Amino acid sequence: MTDLADSLGVPIQDPSPPSAVFYSRAGCRLHALDWGATGPHDPHVPDVLLLHGGGLSAHTWDFVCLGLRGAARLVALDLRGHGDSDWSDDYRIATLAEDVIAAAGHLALDRVRLVGMSLGGVVAAHAADAYPDRVERLALVDVAPGVDFESTGRVRAFMAGLGPVAGLDAVVDAAMRVNPRAHRPSVTYRMSTLFRPLPGGGWLPKGDPRPPDFRAILTAIDQLALQLAELPVLLVRGGRSRVLPQSIAERLVACVPDAELVVIPDAGHNVQEDNPAALVDALRAFLTR
Repeated sequence: MTDLADSLGVPIQDPSPPSAVFYSRAGCRLHALDWGATGPHDPHVPDVLLLHGGGLSAHTWDFVCLGLRGAARLVALDLRGHGDSDWSDDYRIATLAEDVIAAAGHLALDRVRLVGMSLGGVVAAHAADAYPDRVERLALVDVAPGVDFESTGRVRAFMAGLGPVAGLDAVVDAAMRVNPRAHRPSVTYRMSTLFRPLPGGGWLPKGDPRPPDFRAILTAIDQLALQLAELPVLLVRGGRSRVLPQSIAERLVACVPDAELVVIPDAGHNVQEDNPAALVDALRAFLTR
């Protein structure tokens, strides 16, 4: 992980791995990766929860957390149905937002700053709107009302087709055919975190294979502007993202009273994996303000 982060230009001060955190809410066991500082809590260091996109996991933030470590207390969450969190029969956006606030409570964090990519951004915005006394500011990564949902068709089909495999190389090869411009070492690392080894050999996806309720997610995305009206917002767009066109990103920023837009070059929808070094710079400036 650290070698790959270094090759991507991420500055690393502390290469030690994060600690696993488990907590439960409404009968669902949830998992997070705590990159936090050691020793007494410093009130001047912001507490930041990071939320991944659909089909990803907390590990998608590994490179960013390595680069931001020391500037903030960082905790990356596995949303229910993803990573090492339990599957559930309730994936409503409101439920996921309540899980986020429960994570803050479990960690004794009174007020947090949220970073959410794609689906994670939708969840973060709902949490900020529903619990305004708990969220100080919010960074959205490549999501806004008017996203080009059709452009995600090949990726959605790829994710829906994931199942047990004998080896991860075949999965990486398939992912590279979906997005030939992706950084193969980063894709290889991502797949190693999205699958678990089987006792008898082979690999099994960690995530719930049931398809998300895309209609509900798109409806929630349409509500973002109203949910963001009361707090500082950073919208991050991948410079070559087809999911979030530049005009759509600019339209959201124009609608939100305290919002700014940063475009990360050499990055598609998965900004945090495509160009983590530039994203680290943008998030540090915003989250530590």
